[in-house]
Amino acid sequence: MDRQVNAPTGPLTGMRVIELAHIMAGPVCGLMLADMGADVIKVEKPTGDDSRRFVPPEINGEAAAYMMMNRNKRGIALNLKDPDAVDILRKLLAEADVVIENYRKGTMEKLGLSYEDLAAINPRLIYCEISGFGRTGPYADRGGFDLIAQGMSGLMSITGEGPGRPPVKVAAPISDINAGIMGAMGVCAAYSNMLQTGLGQRVDTSLFEAAIVQTYWQSAIAFATGNKPEPLGSAHPINAPYQAFQTSDGWINVGAANQSNWLRFLDVIGAPELNDDPRFSSNALRIPNLPALVEILNGYLSQDTTENWLRRMEDAQLPAGPVNDILQMHADPQARAREMIVEVDHATAGRIETIGHPVKYSRTPASIDQAAPVLGQHTREVLAEVGLDDARIDALILSSAVIAA
Repeated sequence: MDRQVNAPTGPLTGMRVIELAHIMAGPVCGLMLADMGADVIKVEKPTGDDSRRFVPPEINGEAAAYMMMNRNKRGIALNLKDPDAVDILRKLLAEADVVIENYRKGTMEKLGLSYEDLAAINPRLIYCEISGFGRTGPYADRGGFDLIAQGMSGLMSITGEGPGRPPVKVAAPISDINAGIMGAMGVCAAYSNMLQTGLGQRVDTSLFEAAIVQTYWQSAIAFATGNKPEPLGSAHPINAPYQAFQTSDGWINVGAANQSNWLRFLDVIGAPELNDDPRFSSNALRIPNLPALVEILNGYLSQDTTENWLRRMEDAQLPAGPVNDILQMHADPQARAREMIVEVDHATAGRIETIGHPVKYSRTPASIDQAAPVLGQHTREVLAEVGLDDARIDALILSSAVIAA
């Protein structure tokens, strides 16, 4: 099979990935691998990934959510209820390096595409499964959603304004995104091993585990004390001051927890005497007295603007930053300089912006040079690569076994 890659300079150039995944966690995994140069072929059902219907918002009829999660991929559409379509998929998987799937447990087995089935015809295959709770354990048969994972992991018990308030979900679907990133990490580790041994393996992660690993600090506290951590708003459980403070025109984040930063911070706000207060002279003392400290510091910081405070703190080499909204983040010169906001051309939506790849490589740079596919955009191209001629492809399209744009 002739391999086509989206980013020939990326560190994963030469890897072929079949993405049998929908909505978010699995597509994030594929997105990360595609950015790094893998040829990711997204296989959709005839009606398309469900995120194609996550509208509004849309751009020229294309769902913004779908386009964000599926750039840099080629797309085909197969009706897996048709044996001919399953046969095509099996041909693709026989020569692939990686498959990503996030179906409910048992779906791939019913199609005859379990890890054991595929390892028999392609022992080098890396079989990445991303599910709600993992493929083993008492919850293995449950479906999973980000909200459910955040609640069960403990994240929602430590997120929010304070104890006694309603539980708050992290606004971003953090378990979905993190599960996709962990899946990509697992694929890269398994791929490295496969290059050494010639053997693939299963890579199994979940939204539940992806949320649990976000609790490192709070779990450390609970292990050490036996007490459950409570929500602290923007504050930190073991460092202070390390949170958002109100200014005269908005908010500013300040990280002045270690003693040298604490003393510089007091100089900047003109309150060196606070270090003589026995409640605040060390981080260990500031933590139990945090409510009083926050009230005092808000009194100082609310006397000037965010911009003026940021300038003074930068001059003093203090860690500080604004609390940007999403549009302000998009316009931030550092985000632009680091190519975290990039543009690509979409077949129907036109020139659109998307989020860039978060890791920079000195020798094998990642690239984002292809927008998300329209449904079935690359079906003919990919079927030709597995050896089907035009007549056979036309027949498959006519029978609705496959969908071509």
